[in-house]
Amino acid sequence: MPDSQATRLSVLIGAAIIVFGLASYFMNGNKDVVGANPENAASVALGASLYAEHCASCHGDNLEGEPNWRTRNADGRLPAPPHDETGHTWHHPDEQLFAMTKFGVGAAAGQPDYPTDMPLYEDILSDDEIWAVLSYIKSTWSDDIRARQPKLQ
Repeated sequence: MPDSQATRLSVLIGAAIIVFGLASYFMNGNKDVVGANPENAASVALGASLYAEHCASCHGDNLEGEPNWRTRNADGRLPAPPHDETGHTWHHPDEQLFAMTKFGVGAAAGQPDYPTDMPLYEDILSDDEIWAVLSYIKSTWSDDIRARQPKLQ
C-alpha cells in the first residue's frame, strides 16, 4: 500500500475509533469512567497489577513491545507494539486507547476482520480497570511525553 493510502487509512481508522469510543461512552451513560490518571496512585497500582496479568505477556514486562512491531508477520498481523515512549501509544487520545482495549482495534475502527492478536477486554476488564491500565502505562512516561500527549488529541 503506498504511503499516502496508508496514511489516509490510519487517519480514517483513528477517527472511527474516536467516534466509536465517544459514542459508546455517551450511549452507555457510563459515569464510572474517569479517564486515565497517572497521578492517582491507587489507579496506577491497580493498573500495574492488571497490566502484569493481562498485557505483559505480549507488550512486555517493561512495556517494550515485541521485536519488529511495525512489520506484519507472515499471517498479516502486527506484533504487539511498545507502550513505552518508543512506541506510538502516547500519540493516541485516551478515548481511542480505551476503545481499542475494550472493543479491539478492528471493532473500534469498523473493520471486524482486521487481523490482530489483541484480545477484546470488553468481557474481561471493567471500564475502571481499563482506565487503570492506561493510567499505569501513562505513569511510566516522562513528564515531557505526558505533557505532549494531550496536545495531540
